[in-house]
This record gives sequence, C-alpha cells and structure tokens, in this order.
Amino acid sequence: MNHHHKPISPLRQRMIEDMTLRKLSAKTQIAYIRAVKNFTRFLDRAPDTASAEDLRRYQLSLVEQGISSTTLNATITGLKFFFVTTLERPALMAKMRHVYEPRTLPVILSIEEVSRLINAASLKYQAALSVAYGAGLRASEVVHLSVNDIDSERMVIRVEQGKGQRDRYAMLSPTLLKLLRAWYRHARAKRKMLPGGWLFPGKNPVNPLTTRQLNRAFHGARQAAGIDKAVSLHSLRHAFATHLLEQREDIRVIQVLLGHKKLDNTARYTQVAAKLLHEVKSPLESIEIELHD
Repeated sequence: MNHHHKPISPLRQRMIEDMTLRKLSAKTQIAYIRAVKNFTRFLDRAPDTASAEDLRRYQLSLVEQGISSTTLNATITGLKFFFVTTLERPALMAKMRHVYEPRTLPVILSIEEVSRLINAASLKYQAALSVAYGAGLRASEVVHLSVNDIDSERMVIRVEQGKGQRDRYAMLSPTLLKLLRAWYRHARAKRKMLPGGWLFPGKNPVNPLTTRQLNRAFHGARQAAGIDKAVSLHSLRHAFATHLLEQREDIRVIQVLLGHKKLDNTARYTQVAAKLLHEVKSPLESIEIELHD
C-alpha cells in the first residue's frame, strides 16, 4: 500500500486559486472545500459532471439526515462558490435553496447573573469573560488579543481582523482595565505570559487560549453560579448590547462598539431590552374605561 498523498486535482487547485484571489479566510476555504468533498462523496463521481437534479437530490438527502439549517446554508454557499465561480455554471445551482430559519431571540443574562458568573471563575477566566461582556467581544476576538492591544492611554482595545476582516476599537472601561492589570501582574509573576505576548495564553504561552477552552470555562462558571438558562459564551456579547440599550445608549453607538456592518443586526437587541418595554406607556393608558357589568 503506498502512502504518498495523491496530487491535488486540477479542479480543486483551481477552486483554491479562486478563493485565494478573493481573499477568503483560511477557515472559509476549508469549509468550502469540505462542502465540495462531501458532495463528491455523495455523487460518487467527479463533481463537475453533476446536474442541477443531482444537487437537488443532495440537498434533499441532507435535510432527511436532519442537518441544521445553519450547516445546510453553509454547505450550499460552498457548493455555490464551486459551481458558479470556479466552473462558471450557475444554472446547476438553480434548484438549490437557502433555508430561512426564523431568528430566535437570544436568552439574556441579567446584570446580576453576569456578575455571579464572572465571580465564579478563576482570575484568568474572570478577566477573559469580563472582556467578552465588558467590551462585547466575540470568543475568537477575546482569545486573539495580545498584551499590546490594550491601550490604556486612549482607553480602547484594538480588535484585529474580527469577523468580516475589519479592525475595530472596542471600549476599555476602568473596571476592566483594573482587572486586566491584576491578571497581567499575576500571569507575569507566574511566568505564564510572554512579554508582549498573548493576553490569554494557552498551556504553552506561545499559543493563545483556544475558544474551546474559553467555552469550557464559561460553562464551568455558569454551573458554579447556579445559572441554568440556555446561554453560551456568546450570550455575554448579547448581554453587553442589551444592557447598554437598557442604559439608554444610542443604538448607532452600540452598532460601532459591536462592529456590526448593518444596523439591522444591532436593532434585534431592542426586542430583548425588557427594561425599555416596561418604561413605555401603552396608548390604552390615556383612555378612561367605564367598566360595564
């Protein structure tokens, strides 16, 4: 049995070049290639021999397997890139349909719950979870912060190349800075952090913490704090936005702080800011109602 890798097919090579040309991130490229690979396995012959009907059958089989809408849509996007961009045969995708899931409202942690959760973690994770909540960062953005991204002069956190490949600045509040300084001193004293290195190093300080480790810490703290809501690490970002709205912060300011391209994404939070709902007066209140028996 020979163990040398079989050469990359010209077709895949072409797709990789197309993706590189459009500067798609490594993560996206892996996902797109996987989508084409899985389809090829289903088809059992070269993917460029597929018909629109084959693709339709494939989507049907995925739905029957009980695949989630998110995964299904990601698969379709990958296949679409291959057939439309690389093969230049858009007609093949004619019968493929993205699925629209009704967007559910995120479960929101109260300020009191966030406080209990953060206090249930060790210093390192207290600091990391506080960045997620106090600056509204995504998990991947938290773990990729370096010591030099914390700008205490301007009181901002530089977030490099978050989602959508755009750098942005997040807010650095005095309380968060104090906490990060405490963590920094502790980690440097224990030689767990390299000079100018990752703010939240992994086991080996050359590498950052993984989002998986951060997620585990979140759930550990959640259980320790006795919170049984269906929440995830990302819920801290949701809570950040919602609590800001409840403090009457301007929605456009929140959009900038979250790094949202579209205001629509930020506007969803107005539906979960319960405190605001309680403060609105119903028009019914200005009507005198005489009760009839």
